[in-house]
Amino acid sequence: MSSKAVQSISKSASAAAGSIGTAAVAAASAVAAAAVAASIVLSPVPDATSRMDGVHADLLRAVQLNQITPEQAEKFEAKLAGRILGES
Repeated sequence: MSSKAVQSISKSASAAAGSIGTAAVAAASAVAAAAVAASIVLSPVPDATSRMDGVHADLLRAVQLNQITPEQAEKFEAKLAGRILGES
């Protein structure tokens, strides 16, 4: 077999291996994403009080970072409380 033929085969094999490696990485990423999604879907839903505690903490942090005013936080929390606690 000529040296050019061997080089051509080597390049083709390397390209195929690269494609397979890329496909394997993509498949692994898809499996990881599916696992994360399943864990979110199958995790228990927090009760309304826990959700409101999280909302309060998030809004307090937003006020501390000057992203919203305390008045905006208060109004938004009241609005969400009506929705979240109304579901219970």
